[in-house]
Amino acid sequence: MVKLKRKIDKILLEWKSDVNHKPLIIKGARQIGKTFSITKFGKENYDNVISINFILQKEYCHIFDDGYDVDVIIKNISFINPFIQIEPGKTLIFFDEIQSCTAAATSLKSFCIDGRFDVICSGSLMGLNYHEIESNAVGYKEDIEMFSLDFEEFLWAKGYTESVIEEIYLKMKTVIPLSTVEFKILDDIFHDYMIVGGMPAVVESYISNNNFSGTLKIQRQLLSDYEEDITKYAVGLDKAKILNVYRHISIFLAKENKKFQITKIGRNSRNRDYIGVIDWLTSAGIVNVCYGIEHLELPLKGNYNPDIYKLYYQDTGLFVASLDEEAQEDLRYNHNFDTYKGALYENIVADMLRKGGYNLYYYRNEKSTVDIDFIVRNADSLIPVEVKSGNNATKSLVKLTSGKVNDIRFGVKLCNKNIGFNGQFFTFPYFLTFMLRRFLREYK
Repeated sequence: MVKLKRKIDKILLEWKSDVNHKPLIIKGARQIGKTFSITKFGKENYDNVISINFILQKEYCHIFDDGYDVDVIIKNISFINPFIQIEPGKTLIFFDEIQSCTAAATSLKSFCIDGRFDVICSGSLMGLNYHEIESNAVGYKEDIEMFSLDFEEFLWAKGYTESVIEEIYLKMKTVIPLSTVEFKILDDIFHDYMIVGGMPAVVESYISNNNFSGTLKIQRQLLSDYEEDITKYAVGLDKAKILNVYRHISIFLAKENKKFQITKIGRNSRNRDYIGVIDWLTSAGIVNVCYGIEHLELPLKGNYNPDIYKLYYQDTGLFVASLDEEAQEDLRYNHNFDTYKGALYENIVADMLRKGGYNLYYYRNEKSTVDIDFIVRNADSLIPVEVKSGNNATKSLVKLTSGKVNDIRFGVKLCNKNIGFNGQFFTFPYFLTFMLRRFLREYK
């Protein structure tokens, strides 16, 4: 079995080493490896691991019926299974699938105040009323957002070490082009990553077989599972409307401007009838939403229009798997990644930026004479990021980096070209997007 190295492994160790650490909730989409990573961490770092899955072990949902006193909860756990070993300071309690027992998350305040046991919660955010948990446990928990494998983790799975990746970053930082060999190999691996995506089961199949055999079947099952979960967990919202939005993502990405429009997904569809749907899909970890900003000025969060947005799949491999059979063949056999009007490249960049810690924004002026795929920022300026499926001219990027916009100092072009800088914007190959945030922080 392939053992995937994940960034969450280091994060969990840092959490444990902090003497003031609080109970932890790991958020993220289903089947991205949360349970595996937490279980592995527990086995390697604790004498005792109490792992409770509230879907498979429904009897444990009643351990909170007598209140949230820690001694009472521990007593109830021990009564259900008297063979469990629970030692203060040496025990990790892992509450899994908490969407089926939100009382577990409510108990985190008691565990935090008590302090004798380490507690980690996880589960599908599809069925998790996180706002309720937030109000009940605010100040008594920590949150970590986990994603499917990013490109760096994918490189680790392919056998590349952190030191090799660091050497690549140093070239990016000093704006030195990659060698022909470096560029070709990384570009080939990156295009495999676009097809495979980062879902652990799919990556494991790809690495084990050293080809795409079986990966599409797994991906389509994941897509089916997501639809099943929508119908199962979308409490309080119209499940048909959520499915309608979900199934239209690739349709709008195929359009020139890629803007998602509720009014065009069905007859008599109105924005007011879909309130909460986009937030639900985002919170569930299914989509990345990219909001349009109204003015090219800081701050970004106070400058976007919540009614204007693009929707991307949070895992590009699943986007690819959602395409029709002809597109599948074109991608897998002809390697035509320019299909869907550059949507695959735009989706993968959105995915990589989001995994890098960015919220997503884009800009288009009223006359559509300036159209920038993403807007990010560093400490003191806005940075327009343009994604080009080809190597054609970048009129919008040239215009914005000409010195006429106060909050913009330079820009970034992501395309199929080597590292470079022309005085106005940096050019980086797509596959270096996962290093972009570090570059922008360290660049002077």
